[in-house]
Amino acid sequence: MTQSLMVNEIFLSLQGESTYAGLPCVFIRLTGCDLRCSYCDTAYAFSEGKRMSVDEIYDEAIRLSRPYDKFKYRLPIVEVTGGEPLLQSSTPVLLERFCNVGLTVLLETSGAHDISITSRQVKRIMDLKCPSSGESSKNRWENINHLKPDDEIKFVIASFEDYEWAKIIVGNYKLNDICPILFSWAEPLSIAQSCLKPFPSEHKRINRRELAQLILKDGLPVRFQVQLHKIIWPDILRGV
Repeated sequence: MTQSLMVNEIFLSLQGESTYAGLPCVFIRLTGCDLRCSYCDTAYAFSEGKRMSVDEIYDEAIRLSRPYDKFKYRLPIVEVTGGEPLLQSSTPVLLERFCNVGLTVLLETSGAHDISITSRQVKRIMDLKCPSSGESSKNRWENINHLKPDDEIKFVIASFEDYEWAKIIVGNYKLNDICPILFSWAEPLSIAQSCLKPFPSEHKRINRRELAQLILKDGLPVRFQVQLHKIIWPDILRGV
């Protein structure tokens, strides 16, 4: 039987996050997520999408990458994101398909599902959900044992309380000995989404400068990041 996935969108853009920020990237956004983080900016991917075979998805990604065929370096990179990609059983097959042709393949995952089912060639960017997300109870802590040096751990930080929590987790698990750590500032949503968990009333929001200053003050071995695509295309929600 042909393997397939529910796909929300496929597009070529610049990677906006992670240690690969700024590089050309083909994004494959899959449909569906079982979390409802308070700061989620892709709620449209919870249910919108169409079913495509693994071959169709692969062919579309390769078509979008053709402007880079003239260069010897294998660009663009490919990222499978969501939603939550690991909810779909054919995701590991799709990831491996891209790995097998020598592309750099990224997986963005919430950290709530088993990352060990993916090929070790895949570079996993795994969230550890902070308290203000409303979903920190879903963190699958055993995933830490499956992380490789070329994977990345991302904390999305929306409040001072998130920062203090993340700082403790980094120290307790010695995460900087495992792989790069990302502290990603959570930009407040411009439009409230009733489908998401509420932002905790007892939390105090943190801005970009405050987060950067705390990282420096505390000497944390982490990479501060903002979402680059929101700076370049602040008025566009999808396809960037």
